[in-house]
Amino acid sequence: MTDLKTIRVAGQPITYQDQGPADAPVVVLLSGWCHDHQLFDQLVPRLADDLRVLCVDWRGHGEDRSPVDDFGYAEQAGDTLAVLDALHVDRFLPVSHSHGGWANLEIAERTGTARVPRLIVVDWLMTPPSPEFSAGLAAIQDPDRWTDARQDLYDVWLNGHRHERVQRHLDEEMSGFGFEMWARSCRVIADAYAEFGSPLQRMAGLSEHRPIKHLFSQPTTRSYEQAHIDFQSEHPWFEYRTLDGPTHFPTLESPDKVASEIRAYIET
Repeated sequence: MTDLKTIRVAGQPITYQDQGPADAPVVVLLSGWCHDHQLFDQLVPRLADDLRVLCVDWRGHGEDRSPVDDFGYAEQAGDTLAVLDALHVDRFLPVSHSHGGWANLEIAERTGTARVPRLIVVDWLMTPPSPEFSAGLAAIQDPDRWTDARQDLYDVWLNGHRHERVQRHLDEEMSGFGFEMWARSCRVIADAYAEFGSPLQRMAGLSEHRPIKHLFSQPTTRSYEQAHIDFQSEHPWFEYRTLDGPTHFPTLESPDKVASEIRAYIET
């Protein structure tokens, strides 16, 4: 992936990539925290022949990694929309990974269904956080415990599997972010769960409902899938697909499956 570009939004340099035909349907790829556009380097080539694919890095996550003032999902949504406005992008399909979903739903809330008629979230913890997950978020905010707690997360995400591209993503790309950004990410994530209860509840609370699809590989428990089934039965605009991948990173280890789901959603 090449052709990184930068635009200044509210004084912050925001890096983005713009691939594919300019007049094609637009897909906007949004990473989770402490990732950048490299999370999608296996996915973009599978989409960009006939779709316009934009990858927008969060502030402090792009080429310029200088310290930034505090921010959260609201600023992430605002920065992304500012980039799209500058590029004169109107209608688009946002696809987010993990806790980039909070910004994705905020974008949906701000734009309405005319501009974002549907959206996709990928491998996002849809249910209220477990005590263990909450404790991990707190530990990563502790400067004395954060690296061990981050490794615990890595171990959960790898799920006992060795995938070369995913391992490099963890060891080099995600680990390239320091304590400040990791601590901020965990605080923002914890605060979002406290504010909304869960992503499912946030979706239900959108002022305009629209089709939303969740693609995921983790967790693999029956109770987690049952939560999706129960939510879908009450909210017919929601659907999900289990990808049966080994890790938390379907865009890296199952890009063909993710690309197929995106294409099907756009064609629908």
